[in-house]
Amino acid sequence: MNPLRAYDIHIVGLDNKRHEYDFTSDTSFFAALEQELIKAGNVQTHLVLEKSETMIRLDFHIVGTVEQTCDRSLDEYDEPVDTRQTMLLKFGDHNEELSDEIELIERNTSTINVARYIFEFISLSLPMKRLHPRFRDEDDQDSDEQNGKLIYSSDTATSNDDADDQKDVDPRWAALRKLSDN
Repeated sequence: MNPLRAYDIHIVGLDNKRHEYDFTSDTSFFAALEQELIKAGNVQTHLVLEKSETMIRLDFHIVGTVEQTCDRSLDEYDEPVDTRQTMLLKFGDHNEELSDEIELIERNTSTINVARYIFEFISLSLPMKRLHPRFRDEDDQDSDEQNGKLIYSSDTATSNDDADDQKDVDPRWAALRKLSDN
């Protein structure tokens, strides 16, 4: 049996009101999707489906951990996932993705499978740079040291020196400055 069938929601018989679903995604879920980004994990999804005459609103709350490989050391580690996302499915004449959050589905659609949405939202919540937690502290310290280096200084930092320089100004320049101030 296809493990993604557990993520089917039959929308034909649903009343126009709020419905709640809970899904647990484990290693078999990620293997069934035939992708390379996430090999294993354990994620719980709480889905609130609000159906109306013209659309279906899906509110996802996804919490858990997924196994990642560190880009620096190639060690495997568990990356925490905690995300809230919303998807709108509007009824129309054909299937089309209008934006990242809005899709058209045909009016005669009997079931929707939310596995793809869950995987996409998990993927989007992962950091671009996959770094084992033991290296994250080092990176924070490195960035602090880099931020501490003085690369460029504006004249505002030397305003105290300017006060001393004004005492030594040539009187001819002082007279010209008085003219420009008026």
